[in-house]
Amino acid sequence: MEIERKFLIDQLPQDIDKNPKSQLSQAYICTNPVIRVRRQDDSYILTIKSGGLMARQETEFPLGKEAYHHLLEKADGIIIEKTRYRIPDTRSDKEYLIELDVFQGIYEGFIMAEVEFSSVEEALAYTPPGWFGPDVTKDSRFHNSNLSRRSPEEAAEFINQLKNF
Repeated sequence: MEIERKFLIDQLPQDIDKNPKSQLSQAYICTNPVIRVRRQDDSYILTIKSGGLMARQETEFPLGKEAYHHLLEKADGIIIEKTRYRIPDTRSDKEYLIELDVFQGIYEGFIMAEVEFSSVEEALAYTPPGWFGPDVTKDSRFHNSNLSRRSPEEAAEFINQLKNF
């Protein structure tokens, strides 16, 4: 079970480059249910996700490079490109991991953070750091699978609308 909250970010935190990061490319074979292929640096993963907003089933399978490229050719929509920073949140007794995604390509300028939890109660009790923007967990427009379904023009309009969000 994946339990996560998503937040918009207006500006990168200071010293962002002191945190570990990965380059991600992900594409969607299907968006209902979500079937995704992802390259994360030199690793390849097939993911299947159930429906839902904050909590949903998620199963991952390792892929070889050849299988990844074969499935990539079958993807619908655009390929999501982003740099993911892994930032520890040590403000409380329990340490959380902030996954900060800085998008490239047609979503250049879009930044979003995700934090995963072990329970829905824990997720609801979480107080985000002050540098986080609005909570968009319950807004499906911010699921990467839905981001992949937009045309370049629709993506540009989406990013423009975020200025007033």
